[in-house]
Amino acid sequence: MSFSQQALLANAGQRRKMVEDHLVGRGITDPRVLSAMRKVPRHLFVEESLGHRAYGDHPLPIGENQTISQPYIVAVMTEALGLTGNERILEIGTGCGFQSAILAELASQVFTIERLSVLSKKARGLLGNLGYSNINFKVFDGSYGWRDQSPFDGILITAGAPEIPSALIDQLTEGGKIVAPLGDLESQKLVVATQKDGKLSQKVIGDCKFVPLVGKSGLTSGRPGSI
Repeated sequence: MSFSQQALLANAGQRRKMVEDHLVGRGITDPRVLSAMRKVPRHLFVEESLGHRAYGDHPLPIGENQTISQPYIVAVMTEALGLTGNERILEIGTGCGFQSAILAELASQVFTIERLSVLSKKARGLLGNLGYSNINFKVFDGSYGWRDQSPFDGILITAGAPEIPSALIDQLTEGGKIVAPLGDLESQKLVVATQKDGKLSQKVIGDCKFVPLVGKSGLTSGRPGSI
């Protein structure tokens, strides 16, 4: 049995319970998102000592002063993109790679950027072992995006910023969506922004609190606290 097959079997019951209790119970309805959340083995994306907490609805540390987002937030942000399976998605903040895996289940191609090479390398190894061949990795300042691979049908930002970086807006297709936490260090709103007729309309879908996006267009230009 391959590594990926073993991973799918392990903790399957806990994943089903997580989906029913924390996602369906809180209003997540997209069947493709729910299926992806049932499938991806979240316990492999955290330290082994924290595996017993992997399917609770809370963030967990992943090293390098970083965290993996709680399952509900991952599901909300993913559902907001409205993916059908043919999209090319840009993710700002690879982190441990869990959100990357969820996106890879639902989109054609995922392009993910991480500032910390140690996290990018670890995520690349795990996602490769799990059999994902549609994820592309880059170590860079995510606020610049990935211009030579643009445009993207959707962009997901996994750290807080005062506003959506203009470089990312320029890399979005007509009709594409950006999902991002916007605000300051203390208070943020989860926003879905849609590009239509050359204009970006924004809709708030909830409150949130992410650590700051680090980079040219982020809340801080220093070392990141979490992505």
